[in-house]
Amino acid sequence: MTTSSDSEILAFKMQLKPGVVDEYKRRHDELWPELAQALRDAGIHDYSIFLDEQTLSLFAVLRRKPGFPFDDLPKQPVMRRWWDYMAPLMEVEPDNKPRQWALPSVFHFD
Repeated sequence: MTTSSDSEILAFKMQLKPGVVDEYKRRHDELWPELAQALRDAGIHDYSIFLDEQTLSLFAVLRRKPGFPFDDLPKQPVMRRWWDYMAPLMEVEPDNKPRQWALPSVFHFD
């Protein structure tokens, strides 16, 4: 996690299952407007996910504004529905939350 005066940067890794890259991309290309709003309401902005095609690892980087209810996001019904929708494509926890591995910052160039 890296912090700047206006936002905190979070990076993490997730894992896709084989054969689902195109579907994963399609679902994100059609991101539900109510989910996009929930992310904004949680202070999330500048959110990107990158794919390592050899390992099917996903690398996510997002910025979040301080003072927003980021920790409440997993409790939002739309977030729970999204996790259920994406669960067949990814490694997930028992509650369908995507398995995530934090990626600590080792270099930043501004």
